[in-house]
Amino acid sequence: MITLDRRRFLETAAAVSALAALRPRAVSAAGAPKKAVLISMLPKELSFRDRFQTAVDAGFAGIEMQTVTHPRVADEVKEASAGTGLRIHSVMNEDHWAFPLSSAEPQVVERGVVGMETSLRNAKLWGADAVLLVPAVVNPQVSYQDAWTRSQKVIRERVLPLAQELKVVVAVEEVWNKFLLSPLEFARYVDDFASPWLKAYFDVGNVVFYGYPQDWIRTLGPRIAKVHLKDFQMDRGRFNWKNLGEGDIDWVEVRKAFSDVGYDGWVTTEITGGDAAYLKGVVARLDRFLSGQKPV
Repeated sequence: MITLDRRRFLETAAAVSALAALRPRAVSAAGAPKKAVLISMLPKELSFRDRFQTAVDAGFAGIEMQTVTHPRVADEVKEASAGTGLRIHSVMNEDHWAFPLSSAEPQVVERGVVGMETSLRNAKLWGADAVLLVPAVVNPQVSYQDAWTRSQKVIRERVLPLAQELKVVVAVEEVWNKFLLSPLEFARYVDDFASPWLKAYFDVGNVVFYGYPQDWIRTLGPRIAKVHLKDFQMDRGRFNWKNLGEGDIDWVEVRKAFSDVGYDGWVTTEITGGDAAYLKGVVARLDRFLSGQKPV
């Protein structure tokens, strides 16, 4: 059973304070978050160059890529970024679901580590400063405690050394993996590493199943390296994907929370994709959100 007693809380707070001067800051008291789009939202029939240009024309300044294993394709992505000016700010690792680092099978963990190595090297090639990682998956075969212990061991011993070498942050995310189910646990998980290269990737939509995003934001604070934006609407016990502002998230309160913690990093939309007109509409919603208004 994982608990956060007073002594541990005070020890963690002291460790966070000691690390503050060493960590590359993800937040600042000034400035506004920067707008980015997930690569999967762009028209797949277009070349990378044309997809990136579509994002720029819509009003996005950055993009989150997914892992690319073929060197030629990785170079094509780099050229698309250079040619359009669209900043690749992060990479979404692709292997953490099929090959979780919390697995009891060494060959599965090895595949997961290799996937992270590829993602980290993608990030270095493209100039991204973070890689998204789902750190563990709890299931009937993997207990919560084992997921915690195993994933931390693998990340600490097999992933963070390369991340530090490449100067790329590993940003762990909670994403319906039955793990890190409260903001306090998420904060402790990050703090346990006591490393400037391990931070939180916070998804506003993922936590609405069992919490309030504004609460998570204020709890995680400077641990947040990157942010995903999505929206859901509850319907007879199930959540349906919605465009920003059309679901149940209180976007005005979420914006206040980001302002309170001084977050001015990238916010990446992770919703249904569409054509150029649709993407411009998404950017308009983003602008309203960032100005403190409801997106619609």
